[in-house]
Amino acid sequence: MGADAATRKEILDRIPQQSPFRFIDEILELDDDHVVGAYRFREDEFFYRGHFPGYPVTPGVILVEAMAQTGVVAFGLYLLSRQGASPQDPARMVTLFTLIDNVEFAEIVRPGDRVLVRGEKIYFRKGSLKTAVRMTREDGLLLCSGTLAGMGVVKE
Repeated sequence: MGADAATRKEILDRIPQQSPFRFIDEILELDDDHVVGAYRFREDEFFYRGHFPGYPVTPGVILVEAMAQTGVVAFGLYLLSRQGASPQDPARMVTLFTLIDNVEFAEIVRPGDRVLVRGEKIYFRKGSLKTAVRMTREDGLLLCSGTLAGMGVVKE
């Protein structure tokens, strides 16, 4: 059985990334094996001014970050909470990438596009999470995919 709406909102509220570098609006599905989140790329995103003037395209590094915020950060916070880990103050948390592998980009993401990010657990151990992540448009068109891993640490 998946997480209820209140739990999904609580996990969303604990994500340490904030505007203008937060790329998850909502968590649609969440359980011990997978997560699905959504984000709409707004026309006034800071990176569109220079990438590319007159033909704005979402940079690949931003797509990877969006996949990580859902597939590693939100999912990892949930899995930690399921193990009984006490919630940390989001302002004291940072997420460290430990792996970005086989990321492939299939389509362009433009301003106004709403994307869905699905992360499926490969493993979760010792606070480290590895996931297979896919980003699609709402109609199911694959935009990018890859394997990501990371772990959260508390700033001292």
